[in-house]
Amino acid sequence: MCRHKLSDAEPEFVRPLLLDDASRRKRLDDGMVWNGIVWKFRIGPGWREAPGRYGAWTTLHT
Repeated sequence: MCRHKLSDAEPEFVRPLLLDDASRRKRLDDGMVWNGIVWKFRIGPGWREAPGRYGAWTTLHT
C-alpha cells in the first residue's frame, strides 16, 4: 500500500458522514478524492499542485 493512499475500508468508514444531495452533479469516486486530500496534507503543497490522478484541484479543495 502506498503511504499516500487510503485502504479500501477507510473511504467506506467516512461515507455515512458525507452529504448525498440528489440535486448536485454526479459525484466523483470518493476514494480518489479522499486520496487527493490525504496526499495534500501529507506532502504539504498547495491545492493547485495536486496530481491530476486525484481529479481537479478545485474538487479536492471544495
